[in-house]
Amino acid sequence: MENTDLIKSVTEKARVWLSDLYDAETRAEVQRMLDADDKTELIESFYKDLEFGTGGLRGIMGAGSNRMNIYTVGAATQGLANYLKETFSGLDQISVAVGHDVRNNSRKFAEIVANIFSANGIKVYLFDNFRPTPELSFAIRHFHCQSGVNITASHNPKEYNGYKAYWEDGAQIIAPHDVNIIDHVNKIKNVSEIKFEGNPDLIQIVGEEVDTAFLDAIKGLSLSPELNAKFSDLKIVYTPIHGTGVELVPRSLKNYGFKNIIHVPEQDIPSGDFPTVDSPNPENPSAMAMAIAKAKETNADLVMASDPDADRIGCVMRDNKGEYVLINGNQIVMILLYYLMNRNAELGLLKGNEYIVKTIVTTETIKAIAESNNIKMFDCYTGFKWIASVIRDMEGTGRYLGGGEESYGFLAETFARDKDCVSAISLMAEACAWAKNKGLDFLGLLQEIYIKNGFSHEVGISVVRPGKSGAEEIQAMMKQFRENPPKSLGGSPIIAIKDYEALTCTDPATGKAEVMDMPTTSNVLQYFTADGSKVSIRPSGTEPKIKFYIEVKEKMQSAADYDKCNELANAKIEVIKKELGI
Repeated sequence: MENTDLIKSVTEKARVWLSDLYDAETRAEVQRMLDADDKTELIESFYKDLEFGTGGLRGIMGAGSNRMNIYTVGAATQGLANYLKETFSGLDQISVAVGHDVRNNSRKFAEIVANIFSANGIKVYLFDNFRPTPELSFAIRHFHCQSGVNITASHNPKEYNGYKAYWEDGAQIIAPHDVNIIDHVNKIKNVSEIKFEGNPDLIQIVGEEVDTAFLDAIKGLSLSPELNAKFSDLKIVYTPIHGTGVELVPRSLKNYGFKNIIHVPEQDIPSGDFPTVDSPNPENPSAMAMAIAKAKETNADLVMASDPDADRIGCVMRDNKGEYVLINGNQIVMILLYYLMNRNAELGLLKGNEYIVKTIVTTETIKAIAESNNIKMFDCYTGFKWIASVIRDMEGTGRYLGGGEESYGFLAETFARDKDCVSAISLMAEACAWAKNKGLDFLGLLQEIYIKNGFSHEVGISVVRPGKSGAEEIQAMMKQFRENPPKSLGGSPIIAIKDYEALTCTDPATGKAEVMDMPTTSNVLQYFTADGSKVSIRPSGTEPKIKFYIEVKEKMQSAADYDKCNELANAKIEVIKKELGI
């Protein structure tokens, strides 16, 4: 489409938003974009509709069909309400739980969601204030709801907000409900179809009762209460990075027996502007800088953080020079699963039906840990809805020990079905106490894992390509990697290519392809090399970026090899990055 045609198209679309069906503030914002000489903002706001994808909505807040606002949120909710009424028509009363994070407009959007559901005759359990995402998942199960919605954009920049839809098991929606809900949302063609006028009699405000039940359930996950008591003075720096973990994470740590929780006061202030950080993502060293400074000041044993909706965990340990360094998401999952598997074994709790789950882009070292403990491991797609799907399939036959993904998410329980940093942070502190009882700090524990199961080093690289042109560029990159795969990476030949869009695993040497057993297709490519390296490539489902996950292996015989292994691994990763052109 030529630029003049595109401008004409978005102008026509935007003028619809000037009708009396839209509020005055929205009309003024749209008129401003129409009047501007530079049409970039108009195009970005209207060139497409903000898609209700398999996880819901996520986008920049503002007026327009491609933005998060009361009308895009309203259409999503009306479509979901219509589908719930169709699916659960036999129930006397359909119910949903609704929560939100600290972001700007989150409370406003949550109340609009509650009003629309109630206007459609659906009972709503609405949290009285912001809460961690995993508590919304817990509440769905706690109140026996049929669905739930959480207003959050997780760790995205402050300009974003989002809409996560959940099903009756407390997990984010998957097939067939995802496609069916999308179809119902897409049928909402006019704002007049959205029932904005709520029924207060069907909205129940909830809070502390759910908090207490959630924290009690998390406390029940503890495997080492006596060690927590022994090391109750463990110095733990915790920051919520202005987010929803500010209340429940410290309460949970205290429930576990840890008394010495050190706050970062400036970041205990809930704020959708995230004023002390460039990005509220605990993956980024800059987001952890204030917590690390507090750790240096207090000589802390452990530094932990949660992202704005308190589902992701950030963690910092001391290296062998005494410096505080970030533990990556793969290492967080490794440490937690290593602790849970080994501690269950020590306590004689393993019965032979235990299992763990990881995502396909997460380190393969976890598979080695599971095999050494004779515990079954499942690989699934990226996203905790897929981990939850495995849990659902295994209910009644297997005992879930834990699952996680490299993007700093972990789930230790089945009473919630989305990643949970409240339980993960509590168990990470407990794992630290367990390690201390063995005479190990966290670095020593990590080295023990590598010596027993093989050293791995992982790096994630995100190539950001915003807007319409960026989306097209990302598509072209995926096409190029599919049609012209490298023959080797890091000096080692590629021995397998997994294409999850075609569901094939191909041996490049013979051209022979085997069909992979996965629940659906996904736009992910993986290259595996003879020396154990793995490269995964996938476009993000929530952000305008393409992600590369690089994992390399080295041999580690003792703790003395740790620095050398890291040095060799980093050098190999740099070679692979150049070979991939990133």
